[in-house]
Amino acid sequence: MIMKWSTIKPILITILLFCPLAVNAQEDNKDYSTGNIYTAQPEYSKYDKRLHRFRRNWNRLIPTHNAIQFAGNMGMFSIGTGWDYGKRDQWETDLLFGIIPKHDSNRTKITMTLKQTYIPWSLNLNDKFSVEPLSCGLYFNTVFGHEFWVNEPSRYPEGYYGFSSKIRTHVFLGQRLTYDIDKERRFFAKSVTLFYELSTYDLILISRVTNKYLKAKDYLSLSFGLKFQWL
Repeated sequence: MIMKWSTIKPILITILLFCPLAVNAQEDNKDYSTGNIYTAQPEYSKYDKRLHRFRRNWNRLIPTHNAIQFAGNMGMFSIGTGWDYGKRDQWETDLLFGIIPKHDSNRTKITMTLKQTYIPWSLNLNDKFSVEPLSCGLYFNTVFGHEFWVNEPSRYPEGYYGFSSKIRTHVFLGQRLTYDIDKERRFFAKSVTLFYELSTYDLILISRVTNKYLKAKDYLSLSFGLKFQWL
């Protein structure tokens, strides 16, 4: 079948008109230095930016690790969750709940600890292990129970004690060893950190100043723990 010129002519004119436009559009989107074609980035509205910022701030509230600690004047065992942050994740904040067995008291007690840790540097031993030669910080600990108080009860003369029996302030130094789990073997954590800490607290430090006979074992507490990093 032979097409007439009158039929082909409109088609050729259409191709000649629109092909240069298509070529020019591609040329405008081409990076001549690399030969790559790119598309213009969309411009986000103020609403989109605000929504993105809102979601990002909420994501920061998601805990990044869990921790278990033995001793440390915060209970026989304490367990909790925490957050890593900073340019090198050198800061940690943990919220822990612990148990004090009743022993010679009439009931088991629950403790709560807010802990802040600073880790100056980390050294890689190999592709699996890393060591943090220094960790330091402080934590505030409280015991739940009616027998503990923040303000001195009225049954005591004013200034008789001069301190709270409910809240203790601790300082500590420690070291850490971290093992990075293979991606194929990860289940609920990407790394596990073993740590120990030497700590002391406000009242016993005051006692040490006024009672020179106290030895290190009397005012220092040794604790051990595990940190499971999952973000």
